[in-house]
Amino acid sequence: MDAKVNMQTEKKALDWANLSFQYLRTDSRFSANWKDGSWNEGELVSSELIAVHEGAPSLHYAQQCFEGMKAQTASDGRVLLFRPDLNTERMDLAAARLLMPAVPRELFMRGVEEAVRANYAWIPPFGSGASLYIRPMLIGVGENLGLKPAREFEFRVFVSPVGPYYKQAGLSVISLAVSDVDRAAPRGTGSYKVGANYAGGLLATKLAQEVGASEALYLDSKEARYIDEAGSANILICTKDGVLLTPKSDAILPSITRRSIMTLAREQLGMSTQERPIDLRAEFSTFQEAAACGTAAVLSPIGKIWFDGQWHEVGDAGSNVGPTMQKVYDLLVGIQRGDLEDKHGWCHEVSI
Repeated sequence: MDAKVNMQTEKKALDWANLSFQYLRTDSRFSANWKDGSWNEGELVSSELIAVHEGAPSLHYAQQCFEGMKAQTASDGRVLLFRPDLNTERMDLAAARLLMPAVPRELFMRGVEEAVRANYAWIPPFGSGASLYIRPMLIGVGENLGLKPAREFEFRVFVSPVGPYYKQAGLSVISLAVSDVDRAAPRGTGSYKVGANYAGGLLATKLAQEVGASEALYLDSKEARYIDEAGSANILICTKDGVLLTPKSDAILPSITRRSIMTLAREQLGMSTQERPIDLRAEFSTFQEAAACGTAAVLSPIGKIWFDGQWHEVGDAGSNVGPTMQKVYDLLVGIQRGDLEDKHGWCHEVSI
């Protein structure tokens, strides 16, 4: 391991307002290792490189999972995480599904906090429109050849300052194209945040972009009728009678952002909310607004969807942001950035 890394408090000279969603190497990352049935204490390291045995199951058999989080700077200078307890729970579920050791909650949170704290100089300032993206990851690194679980694992947390996932800052209207490629089978790994799910979706994204869409939209793999999710985000639908819908499926990721939005819409905006199967073709005429949501995307309104060989505009908003999605976006982001009251106690402060 590398020598201990000291925190720098002077902010980096970056063009914060024009950052894209790309990796930028920061000063430190956290690493802990599992071997012989237990985790070591873990520590901060300076190198961004991981030495992995050529027989590692993470390389051959995709024995790996990860999480996505963000740190935000509040107007009073506090550094806030949003619902990190749910990230620990989701990683534990994925680890169990792939026969990997669970990362103890204390180790997970310590790794995240140490990585954020050590890279304070890289946390975008309040009002910049950027954030510090946090990537906790768990991979099988030990020597192996046969199809069986790794004998050693690494838990690592690295961070990178990022701008919006889609190019425009704030709320940007995107388009989706229904994919002929299945993302996940029923009773498969679609509801777990594992690397193989995303590698399998690269082709779908490429095909969607070839027809001019921002992202692929997956329907259920059994009947190709019901909305599952986009390639990198969950889906929200606001109907013309004011109901906020989200797809119900065992094959989609349990998004922390989506769950939070549904709670806020119901409890603070007084909206009727439903989680149920949504038949794209049969119900499309009832859609007034739609959006993709997730940690990276935050909330991105959907202006049109490509299916059955043509574009279909959502509601009558066109390229404009609808009022409902604007409200839920403002409410969610206001809480995440510390501007609005956090009535649910979702924000977690990282002491600096």
